[in-house]
Amino acid sequence: MVNSRKDWKDIKSNDSWSIFKIMSEFVEGFDRMSKIGPCVSIFGSARTPEENPHYKLGVDLAEELSKRGYGIISGGGPGIMEAANRGAQKGVGPSVGLNIDLPFEQNHNPYIDSAHNLEFDYFFVRKVIFVKYSQAFVALPGGFGTLDELFEALTLIQTNKIARRPVVLVGKDYWSGMTDWIQKTMLDAEQNISPSDLDLFRLVDTPEEAVEYIEDFFTTHSLTPNF
Repeated sequence: MVNSRKDWKDIKSNDSWSIFKIMSEFVEGFDRMSKIGPCVSIFGSARTPEENPHYKLGVDLAEELSKRGYGIISGGGPGIMEAANRGAQKGVGPSVGLNIDLPFEQNHNPYIDSAHNLEFDYFFVRKVIFVKYSQAFVALPGGFGTLDELFEALTLIQTNKIARRPVVLVGKDYWSGMTDWIQKTMLDAEQNISPSDLDLFRLVDTPEEAVEYIEDFFTTHSLTPNF
């Protein structure tokens, strides 16, 4: 609670200094990411253990994309993020981690290239970097953070704020409930989206299907690393 005018001035002063921190995160992110070639962002849960089949799926998918010439961007933490970076290193491609400072769950995974490990305090800055330097977005099973990143990408594509890019949901058993709801409720019942919006993402089950969709997309679309 603000108890005095002085308290309010202190808050405003702290807000002003935050601007410089935000700017520094953007500058460092733009500078370092601009030196990496085409990348694919892989989203997914930080809580997925190594023995979970989704973890292996993430490794295999990232490895295959890496062999096709893509760098792999993850959130830098454990679980699916670790699987993505692990696969990137197996495929000998750039393995990028956009790590966020959190009080729990988030620690660096050991599979990020040392030159490609970025630190963020602000989620919104991190999401800008994800979007700006990704040629495609792949969502494996995850929680609120994965949904946030997924729908951020879909909204920007839907509103033409960024060029069209492939968005892939991997794991039909996991995602089909959500995609059915999008079809039946958002579209059919309420008309809150357009029929063509269902074409903005593809639901698949295997790494091979995901890679094929991404590769096919770029036979007719240009690589566009910037907004």
